[in-house]
Amino acid sequence: MAFTLKSYVPRSVYGRAALILILPVVFVQVVVSIIFIQRHFDGVTRQLSRGAGIEVGLLLSQVDSAPDLPQAQARAAELSVALKFVATLPAGQTVPAADQRDVWDLSGREVGAVMRATLPQVLAVDMQTDPRNVQTWVQTRFGAMRVDISRQRVSASNPHQLLVIMALASILMTAVAFAFLRNQLVPITRMAAAAEAFGRGQNLPYKPRGAAEVRAAGMAFLDMRARIERQIEQRTLMLSGVSHDLRGPLTRMKLGLSLMDQTEETEAILGDVQEMQRLVDAFLAFARGDAQEETVSVDPAELLAQVMAKTQRGGQSVALGVCTGQGQVRMRPQAVTRALDNLIGNALRYGTKARLCFALTERSLRFVVEDDGPGIPADRREEALRPFARLDAARDPNFGGGVGLGLSIAADIARSHGGVLRLGQSADLGGLMAELILAR
Repeated sequence: MAFTLKSYVPRSVYGRAALILILPVVFVQVVVSIIFIQRHFDGVTRQLSRGAGIEVGLLLSQVDSAPDLPQAQARAAELSVALKFVATLPAGQTVPAADQRDVWDLSGREVGAVMRATLPQVLAVDMQTDPRNVQTWVQTRFGAMRVDISRQRVSASNPHQLLVIMALASILMTAVAFAFLRNQLVPITRMAAAAEAFGRGQNLPYKPRGAAEVRAAGMAFLDMRARIERQIEQRTLMLSGVSHDLRGPLTRMKLGLSLMDQTEETEAILGDVQEMQRLVDAFLAFARGDAQEETVSVDPAELLAQVMAKTQRGGQSVALGVCTGQGQVRMRPQAVTRALDNLIGNALRYGTKARLCFALTERSLRFVVEDDGPGIPADRREEALRPFARLDAARDPNFGGGVGLGLSIAADIARSHGGVLRLGQSADLGGLMAELILAR
């Protein structure tokens, strides 16, 4: 039951706020209408019906005291004019077997009950045949007599004016309350939008507003965003300095080894120096990420064409899969290109065929890189995304192993765009399928 009710609750802040405002107002309206108004008008109806019953009793006594039917009819006609009734004697119609009224006619129930309690001679009360009149059949000495009484004389009029005033006042107060509440909700939604944009690598301007608690949360968010940006900047500067300091000695070592006689020992040392250079470059690329690049609107098809052209210039070939969707996506193109280069490099390192495509939807952009290699077991895919994680095949130098940062860099770039990197198995090629998903 709780799950069913939860599915009908609005998910947005505005929807839930409107629900909080409207439900109490509707509840109060219903309670007041049922308990107060209905009881009040039922009491008025009983009083009016009792007076009408007394008047019908007077008419009935005059009819029963007449010596014959013509005089009874004359007395009924004369007194009906004074009492503003319409009396028919004899009735000339079949008396209903029971009282008749509409189901929603709540006051009609009181009219019938009071008329029977006031006059034991009442045979039936019909309020359904003619809604404007109450047709009352009573037993006289000369047979059944029908008395038509205006409904307005026995029943209180519907409280239309009171209900309209209550409805208008409720709508007005709800609108005023919602306007005040909106001023408190807007800062929260703006802070949520700024936080979501920051998670995608965008820096939207945000100024804390609203109540004291909302302002405190906004200031905490700004401080957190500033600390994260400062930490990323300091990390990038530090690693750039370390990389610069290490590249100098490595370059001198490579130059010295190139001037020496080429022997097996010098070639082995030169290979170690090149491996160190590759490690330094890969670690710097991982640590630097894409923090220094601004987001711009990019056409995924053009980005994909540039990546494939770059791969072909390097002497490698990547097949183009089926791409769906058109439009522009805000991203850091150099970072996304670096992530795709890493995924393509892994695909061509461990397989002979690679295929690249994308799918653009309203909520995300998904790049898919597939290969026909051995793939990655399902229980080790999470491990493969960790920095410096090198699986068994990647550890083999003869198999062209890397430094264990390619997938980590791609995953970090996906997270900075509000997305994720997913690893699976290619249904067509049989190898690894890497999905680089970017949020829009």
